[in-house]
Amino acid sequence: MAVTRYGAVFAVREYRPMFVAHVISMLGTMVAEVALSVLVYRSTGSPFLTAATFAVGFVPYALGGTLLASIADRYPTRTVLVWCNLVSAALIATMAVPGLPVVALLGLRFASATVAPIFGAARAASIPEIVPGPAAVLARSLIRVVTQSAQLVGFAVGGLLLVVVSPRFALAGEAAGFVLSALLLRLGTRWRPARGGTGGSMLGDSVRGLRAVFGAPRIRALLALWWVPPVFAVAPEALAAPYAHGIGRGSVGLGLLMTAVPAGAVCGELGAGLLSARLRSRLVLPLATGSLLPLTVFVVHPGLLVAVLALFAAGLCSAYLVGLDQWFLAAVPEPLAGQAMAVNSGGLMLGQAIGMAAAGAAAEYVAPHRVVVIAALLGLGATAATVHRVRRSATAPADRTLAGAPTC
Repeated sequence: MAVTRYGAVFAVREYRPMFVAHVISMLGTMVAEVALSVLVYRSTGSPFLTAATFAVGFVPYALGGTLLASIADRYPTRTVLVWCNLVSAALIATMAVPGLPVVALLGLRFASATVAPIFGAARAASIPEIVPGPAAVLARSLIRVVTQSAQLVGFAVGGLLLVVVSPRFALAGEAAGFVLSALLLRLGTRWRPARGGTGGSMLGDSVRGLRAVFGAPRIRALLALWWVPPVFAVAPEALAAPYAHGIGRGSVGLGLLMTAVPAGAVCGELGAGLLSARLRSRLVLPLATGSLLPLTVFVVHPGLLVAVLALFAAGLCSAYLVGLDQWFLAAVPEPLAGQAMAVNSGGLMLGQAIGMAAAGAAAEYVAPHRVVVIAALLGLGATAATVHRVRRSATAPADRTLAGAPTC
């Protein structure tokens, strides 16, 4: 089977403005999160409220991925993408208004985070239309690579930028970035009709779509494989600060621990993109099963170098997502594509939030390195059970949405 290269993705004219728009919005989002947290801390002096500016960005994904998910399918994709960017620009520009109380800032942050999964779902569902064939998987992989890379670059850029400009100026700049992204998508992509929607209420369409998504055994199993490993894999990130303090490495150690997994994920996804579709498919279950195995090294309470290498190795295993994406695209019927993507991103973010909260709560009573090991062992068991479900779903005769889907 021929190997599809990343060059084939960028050769598609419509994909280039979509990719650039994503780079602009993701870097801006990271900078805006830093700016908003600084603004809240300067206003209140409260570490809890400062942390809440980050945490409040997780929960809305459950709302956007369920009750509002049908928006991605019931309206033309370009219209959804442009309006999501413009709404985000308006919300973030409002955050920059002087004198807003903290509760208003957090409310605006919640609202902007609710828009994000709708935008992401519409974009993800549109990529196979813009980049047809096997290259669609690599096109989606590049979007994830940008997202991971933004975590590496965006927070650092945000910190440096706030040395020379005020948080409100940085927020205003991010609002302008969303407007620029909207223009790129409006002028660089062509109009396509809506994929689905019954003409009924948005809530009714969302509920019907959710029933269809979760009613298909194959889709349920693949969603579980997207969601289960990250629930346990976020424990080191959640506990990076106390772990770095415990080994005497302070801020430098914290930075290295926080960036090791995203760096490994970027390398893993880019490497998987160089493989054939068949080989990527064969690697899904082995890599997913072993993705938490490197974290068991924390049983020896390793120093900084070993800990960073273990986290980097765990990130490399994210290469399984490229092959999993192939299966997911094959399993989801086109009229449900946007909603399925919204459900996927919503469940992923909510699962990570639960995993972080659980790891933090456990660390109140158990040493951080032991919490990481416990999470890894529980995750290995849960992932093995999920892999078994995926194998069974590949041949489930009752699931008629799977015609042509690759087998495990």
